Amino acid sequence: MANSVERCLEGALTPPFYFGQILIQKITTRRFVLLHRDDESVGQLKSFRSAEDAIEIAKYDDAGSYRPLKTAPNLRHGWRLELDTLEALMRALDYFYPGRLAVFAAWKSDKLQTTSLRETLDRQSGMYRVAAKISDLQMDDLVADFCRSDGGCLRIILWKRDAEGAVSSTKLPKEKFDPSFDQASVGPRSSAFAKAPADRTTPATVPLLCQEPCNLLVAECRKAVKMEDAALSPRE
Repeated sequence: MANSVERCLEGALTPPFYFGQILIQKITTRRFVLLHRDDESVGQLKSFRSAEDAIEIAKYDDAGSYRPLKTAPNLRHGWRLELDTLEALMRALDYFYPGRLAVFAAWKSDKLQTTSLRETLDRQSGMYRVAAKISDLQMDDLVADFCRSDGGCLRIILWKRDAEGAVSSTKLPKEKFDPSFDQASVGPRSSAFAKAPADRTTPATVPLLCQEPCNLLVAECRKAVKMEDAALSPRE
């Protein structure tokens, strides 16, 4: 998989480009710089030089709170990461957004398989088995709130609600399911796959793709079912 990801980086991911909340630029033929996309014009940034520094950068938000969901739109500001090789760039991006490069490579090569939310919930065991009891109505509301790009998650949803192919939530905008839209931007969005002009000034956007519901969403489904059960239980 590493080789396929590298081919995608060499082919489609030509700097400058956005990857979630990160701006990737090329400062020399063999050197890359990564920073928060909001910090492009900020002069005083803390410098880092190792791909492994991305682990700590991605761990907490600006308030110092732990980030359990790495694709949430709360990546902290104030840093600049310089890397000397393509391999280091790949490692850093995978630390920032675990697994997203491999998913992107599989999607680009038409090998990506998706799993519906119902299938994901039906295969749960133990304390999470109850999550499969969630109703379609509850699911519609929950996915709309938990997965929204504004305050939820920056991934583009590719999975369906069930085996019949129902949309994961009717309350999310159609752009949430479109890989050509930049989920981290409120302004004009650019496709990552259109041929860019040599003098382009707007970086392309490489999508963070979501091929199956995450474990955090499963936990939220369980919570919704338990709350509904508690509300319906007779009170003494």
